[in-house]
Amino acid sequence: MPEQPYEPERAIAGTGMGGAMDLGASEAATLEPAPTAPQVTGPAGKPRSLWSDAWRDLRRNPVFLLSALVILFLVFISLWPSAIASGSPLTCDLAKAQDGPAPGAPFGYDGQGCNVYTRTVYGARTSVTVGLCATLGVVLFGSVLGGLAGYYGGVWDSVLSRLTDIFFAIPVVLGGLVLLSVVTSNTVWPVIGFMVLLGWPQISRIARGSVITAKQNDYVQAARALGASDSRILLRHIAPNAVAPVIVVATIALGTYIALEATLSYLGVGLKPPSVSWGIDISAASPYVRNAPHALLWPSGALALTVLAFIMLGDAVRDALDPKLR
Repeated sequence: MPEQPYEPERAIAGTGMGGAMDLGASEAATLEPAPTAPQVTGPAGKPRSLWSDAWRDLRRNPVFLLSALVILFLVFISLWPSAIASGSPLTCDLAKAQDGPAPGAPFGYDGQGCNVYTRTVYGARTSVTVGLCATLGVVLFGSVLGGLAGYYGGVWDSVLSRLTDIFFAIPVVLGGLVLLSVVTSNTVWPVIGFMVLLGWPQISRIARGSVITAKQNDYVQAARALGASDSRILLRHIAPNAVAPVIVVATIALGTYIALEATLSYLGVGLKPPSVSWGIDISAASPYVRNAPHALLWPSGALALTVLAFIMLGDAVRDALDPKLR
């Protein structure tokens, strides 16, 4: 008679004659596999990261979509302003000074007879350039200093903390009036340099706090125990997990830098004619606002819409990247 294969499950769970063994409830429970925690996976079956979760939330956020569309439009007209505005923003006709809307000039003319629509479109290039370059410089400079101070601590951290306190004590507008009044260049770079000079302490403190929090995690301690170098720990383990707060603050600050450039240009220490800037146009239109309010309305509205779009984008990014809000 052929032998039957041995089946452990049948031998244990069998009942009746033949010496089969019954199990108690506690013993049977030990034989069942322990339940595992559900793992959140993406469409391809891979575990979702913070960034993939954030992108999924942003795509469903109408505030993000609306602000992103406005910003993409601003970037487009900054790169190719001639696509929607014909003529030069420096071409003026005094015979049309303070005239209202007309064919080819839907926004009317300013006090010098310049086309307000053309100048408003070309002014976006200055604002977007200043905002992006200033934000990039502030993020790079502040993140490096703050990250190194938070990682190494000690004297370096103390010196940087006192240095940021000094810069925080300088009023931004007053500092711009003092520093930019002695600059003779008529380009955007002095304004960008001033914003980087006074804007890096905020990003530095954010980066410092994020690095201090991230370096206490177990994966950083494990990498250090395995002999990883400081540069590898900073770039591969700490930076990806500490960059989210910096991105949020930088996105909101970008709109602030655009408003600051317009403020400095309005006061006469930022960009100066013949440069095209919303701040310059607002300053030039202010004296005759009663006779030609359209010359003040359109550049002011463009500036407010741009700043609002970047602030809304920053709020949406903050909500998506903050795990505490989930």
